[in-house]
Amino acid sequence: MAYAQARRVGADAVPVIDIAPLRDGSDPGRVAEALHAASRGLGFIYIKGHGIPETTIEAARRCAFDFFHGTEADKASVTVSSEHRGWLGRGGAKMQDDARVDLKESFIWGFENQDGGTPENHPLFGRNQWPTFVPGMQKHAMDYFHEAHEVAHHLMRGFALGLDLDEGFFLRTCATPLSRASFVYYPEQPEEMGEEQFGVGPHTDFGVLTVLCQDSVGGLQVQDIDGEWIQAPPIEGTLVVNVADLLSRWTDGAYKSTPHRVVNSSGRERLSLVLAFDPDPDTVIDARAIYGPNYAAKEEPITCGDYLVWRFGKAFAYREVSE
Repeated sequence: MAYAQARRVGADAVPVIDIAPLRDGSDPGRVAEALHAASRGLGFIYIKGHGIPETTIEAARRCAFDFFHGTEADKASVTVSSEHRGWLGRGGAKMQDDARVDLKESFIWGFENQDGGTPENHPLFGRNQWPTFVPGMQKHAMDYFHEAHEVAHHLMRGFALGLDLDEGFFLRTCATPLSRASFVYYPEQPEEMGEEQFGVGPHTDFGVLTVLCQDSVGGLQVQDIDGEWIQAPPIEGTLVVNVADLLSRWTDGAYKSTPHRVVNSSGRERLSLVLAFDPDPDTVIDARAIYGPNYAAKEEPITCGDYLVWRFGKAFAYREVSE
């Protein structure tokens, strides 16, 4: 038995882009050009100069480990809701119909108002569930959410500029975003489980954009443009950004939503902090908005909310029961 293999590559295989000149306005055009080129290629990018304080990241990590090290009963007190908020235990996600279930566990939360409330105009909006056995988790998780969401906003401005659009094009409908964040925990994966077992199986991400904060453990693997799996090891001080399915659809495939997976062969537990950026649920994803009304798009227009409900229904076992 063996782990699923991925080739080690040089440091330049996945682009590293400093987004500080986009964030501070000193040279947004140069950053936009780099983001545009990277998104048309591999679709995976390391970014530095992101601006998230290390103290915010570390506080979120401590809360996440406190949660995942809790008892099954404690975690079950916030079992994932029908609005996709809370604990999704091991076996709750499967990325392909014929694949083994993933080994990962997740804790998921999303946008909320200052009073802790959330909109109610879509099936994927719902009140966040905060575990009482991890004091302070709401504050630290929401602090991270807001910081990562701001990074996503800067990136979406960069993508818009790279496409010769107004910088606010992708942010026009983001008052009540469907964005979600998650702590994702990968246990040690024994080699005897074989090469068909994954922490998370091969998949593309559902929404518009993913912003990922890896730890130092490693295990992320990305499929390159030739179909070969390559390693995407952690680079200190960076985040990993990848184009997701809706941004690829919005750009009519010009930006690549790249398959990726996790194989935790380290012998240690692994933790990721993930932000899935999505705009308001009624945002229409239509390539003609970018390329003009006469453009012959490959896909019909669809709202962000409708698309996500469809994809969630295929990926998460609890939705089969609740629906």
